Amino acid sequence: MGMTMTQKILAAGAGLESVKSGQLIQSDCDVMLGNDITTPIAIKEFEKIGRDHVFDKSKIVIVPDHFTPNKDIKSAEQCRMIREFVRTKGIKNYFEVGEMGIEHVLLPEKGLVVPGEIVIGADSHTCTYGALGAFSTGIGSTDLAAGMATGKCWFKVPGAIKFVIDGRPSNFIMGKDVILHIIGLIGVDGSVNKAMEFCGEGLAFLSMDDRFTIANMAVEAGAKNGIFPVDEKTLTYVEAHSTKKYRIFEPDGDAEYDKHFRIDMSVLRPTVALPHSPGNAQPIDAIEDINIHQVVIGSCTNGRMEDMRMAARILKRKRVAKGVRVIIIPATQGIYLKALEEGLIETFIKAGAVVSTPTCGPCLGGHMGVLAKGERAVSTTNRNFVGRMGHRESEIYLASPAVAAASAITGRITNPEEMTN
Repeated sequence: MGMTMTQKILAAGAGLESVKSGQLIQSDCDVMLGNDITTPIAIKEFEKIGRDHVFDKSKIVIVPDHFTPNKDIKSAEQCRMIREFVRTKGIKNYFEVGEMGIEHVLLPEKGLVVPGEIVIGADSHTCTYGALGAFSTGIGSTDLAAGMATGKCWFKVPGAIKFVIDGRPSNFIMGKDVILHIIGLIGVDGSVNKAMEFCGEGLAFLSMDDRFTIANMAVEAGAKNGIFPVDEKTLTYVEAHSTKKYRIFEPDGDAEYDKHFRIDMSVLRPTVALPHSPGNAQPIDAIEDINIHQVVIGSCTNGRMEDMRMAARILKRKRVAKGVRVIIIPATQGIYLKALEEGLIETFIKAGAVVSTPTCGPCLGGHMGVLAKGERAVSTTNRNFVGRMGHRESEIYLASPAVAAASAITGRITNPEEMTN
């Protein structure tokens, strides 16, 4: 039996001719990632190992993005610990305030992840890089410590589920609608410890930003990773950003998949995940009148350039509804600058929104938009669990930037098709 795309990458990393689902392997890793929440824990574990140096100064990436700029003394102390570790170990890829961004948007932008690589990160949304045809998955801080010391990690080879994407999406359908639809279809446990492998003619209509969004939320279905084939769009992106060589892996024709799903994007509707689960996804037409207090457009899921453009397209020459707070967060300094150059920041401010420096902040209820008791938010983030963005009695509705921007104007969850420019 042949191997899936994920299995081929893992076999190569482990130096094996082949691997199979359920097999335990030790593999070399190409990139190890930590942030300001997980890295301090990893540093303490690294010190217990007794090494005075990291295995490779260029393969470790540390991005302080969750509580950055520091929101309080505790977060400031954590970042101080990181800076000292970076300095003493000579780690090359550290991104300080002013050059940083939300990690899972910054790394591809900087060309630090390329096709065929094995990437581990002490953050569950490390699976984002599967959009580039890499195997990437979240790990714990202890595993990150071991990875920084040895350059290796243990993996249980996942089985796979194939998602065949067909059809041309309508005007306001984005990658967020596709992945919310899929999670609603299979459930938050529908791909536990599996690889979600995407293919099909419909990929031609999905931009790289769409693919990053879809891969990013694979973990919300319980997946070990999400992965896309390397096609012309991937190569165009890689050639514009890459800092290193890459390898392309394709699944064997007789690769074994546990399940198959076909998604017809031509019939997809704007989709919203209602509280308190990403799996509670509904087409917007089925959602009754729901008033909101806050809109967040940003995060590692939807803080990219196309997300900014879509939001500005809908908000242009309009005003945010009275009583609604709108927070827009470009995911990197590069995206912020591009949005400024294109006049998008002006559009946001004139509409009545505020624009933040790159940060994960509100996504995890950290800062820059924490919800109070009884408040409802439409957010382009990836999780809407109880208390995720603030008070346990607040509510989060996950949606695309198009739905979020349209809802900001009306003050209720709104179909972007109702908006005309």
